[in-house]
Amino acid sequence: MRAAAFCERYGLAVPILLAPMAGSTPPALAAAVANGGGMGALGALNTQPEGIAEWASAFRARSNGAFQANLWIPDPPPVRDAAREAAMAEFLGRFGPRPAVPEGPLLPDFAAQCRAIIEAGPAVISSIMGVFPPDVVAAAKARGIAWFACATTLAEAREAVAAGADAIVAQGSEAGGHRGAFDQAAADTQQTGSLALIPRFADALDVPVIATGGIGDARGIAAALTLGASAVQIGTGYLRCPEAGLHPAWSAAIADAEPEGTALTRMFSGRLGRGIANAVTRADAPPAAAYPVQRALFAPVRAAAEKAGNADAMQMWAGQAARLAAAEPAGALTARLWDEAQALLP
Repeated sequence: MRAAAFCERYGLAVPILLAPMAGSTPPALAAAVANGGGMGALGALNTQPEGIAEWASAFRARSNGAFQANLWIPDPPPVRDAAREAAMAEFLGRFGPRPAVPEGPLLPDFAAQCRAIIEAGPAVISSIMGVFPPDVVAAAKARGIAWFACATTLAEAREAVAAGADAIVAQGSEAGGHRGAFDQAAADTQQTGSLALIPRFADALDVPVIATGGIGDARGIAAALTLGASAVQIGTGYLRCPEAGLHPAWSAAIADAEPEGTALTRMFSGRLGRGIANAVTRADAPPAAAYPVQRALFAPVRAAAEKAGNADAMQMWAGQAARLAAAEPAGALTARLWDEAQALLP
């Protein structure tokens, strides 16, 4: 009943959402999930305002379904540490081209991005790492756009609900990619798994809970709904779909990954995130630079590794259920997962 009500509210046939993975949600993948009955997604963190409009247009050329547009809530400008950045640049030079210390703006203008995602007219805007400013929430709701907020603790979830969130995405520690902690310094200690997080949120909150983290097949979907979620959000589980266009080495690593083969690291961006462990994450490295400086430092190493197909120095985000990811078209996968999940539910 929870899932049915959620689907009716957001115009879905199945209670499955594509996770808004920045850099890994091309319009073709999002549209395929939407055409399979779920909700597509744009991870707009690195996307300029004009790119957001272009993405929405490309999505709508492929689908009449719903999508969410996601942004990170920005931290204050990073405190630069020249010595730390130089040490990291020297370390990264062991794995690829020695990066230059970045200067100038490292992120798109957040206020302009907020205006752009609202103008794009998605069914949902979503946030991670905090809550949208009141004016953004008001502007979205004036246009009938809902707000989903990612949270890793009940305190974060309650803060988001108080700020006007229409649903909470409960991010368990199994999730791939970046941890959604509002305070990045606390991300290392906010590691509650989905089995504990979902029922606590469901019991304590008056808005729908969307479960994410460690969900890769029908068993995970059925478990999340049984624990009190109204829908699930899947990221890594879609990365091997052909529409994702993932680098072959990354896709192969996902197919072979054991749960213990992923690790939490700040190497790729300066923010804590879960990816497949490789030589660059296992090395004895100096402390990472602040986000997003670390991301800019790692970018040339990542690019060179991708060009060479060198998985030892690639950025390969993945959750602990990575091995469950199926290499099949995203629309068919979405429909199959829900059919199989229904068979497991009362």
